[in-house]
Amino acid sequence: MSTQSVLFDAPGPRARRRHAILTVVGVALLGILLWVVLRKMQSAGQLNPALWEPFLTDRSVWRDYLLKGLWATIKAALISIVLAGAFGLLFGIGRLSQIAPIRWFCGVVVEFFRAVPVLLMMIFAYFGIYTRTDLFSASTAPLAAVVTGLTLYNGSVIAELVRSGVFALPKGQGEAGLSVGLTPSQVLRSVQLPQALTAMLPALIGQFVVILKDSALGYQVTYPELLTWSKTLGSAFSNTVPAYIVAAILFILMNYALTKIATVVQRRLSRRGRAVIATPGQVAETVQQESTMAGEDGVQTDATKTGMR
Repeated sequence: MSTQSVLFDAPGPRARRRHAILTVVGVALLGILLWVVLRKMQSAGQLNPALWEPFLTDRSVWRDYLLKGLWATIKAALISIVLAGAFGLLFGIGRLSQIAPIRWFCGVVVEFFRAVPVLLMMIFAYFGIYTRTDLFSASTAPLAAVVTGLTLYNGSVIAELVRSGVFALPKGQGEAGLSVGLTPSQVLRSVQLPQALTAMLPALIGQFVVILKDSALGYQVTYPELLTWSKTLGSAFSNTVPAYIVAAILFILMNYALTKIATVVQRRLSRRGRAVIATPGQVAETVQQESTMAGEDGVQTDATKTGMR
């Protein structure tokens, strides 16, 4: 089978040469930009080894600052991912319901929370609800506000992903389920939804990366995540810029790890439905074996009939 994509033609020699030139120009521009940034940092004294030395020599930098912020970020992201996934799945199915009031209600909820900024929901949840009620303690309220904002917004986006993923499936999938006697809800649950979740996995993992990054907005509601502890670290050791750079590197590593996990999961899911394509030689060998077995069965049948006679 040809591996050439059906979406576009393979580039010719002139296009490949143009792409190579553009790649070289892009790398050169990126190198120039990096050189300018390093030059500015050098002139400002931000590349002074004394500013970076605490990250290598002082354990308290990691124990009392960065690791605390890293764990707070991961904790808020994990809780939000679980709740946003459940919220998105529930309201995504609700938007596909055959009952009109349920479909309308879920649609209003999803569209509303998709339109409200995440930071606004965090601030409203913290200052408008959690600090004025006894739902959470003073130490837990910031985490609850961060999780609330991330869950409502990203859960609404995931609900829309679920709905669009089901609608993107061929109509024959649902018709086949209905033809064998399944109800519409059973078709959605057993046939369409598993395929839609597998197809939308890359977009779903991309939304999980957004959750991880947006947890830094908890800085506005006094949640001590990685960005907050990086600022505290910079104030304590007078190296604010290096502290923020290290925090950015940690965010990049976490997002990269999440992306790699998603890639592994997607490959395993795709293997489940991958069909094995036999070569012509294998097909001929299989046909020959079946013919031989059929001939032997015929001989045995004749022998049996003779014996019975």
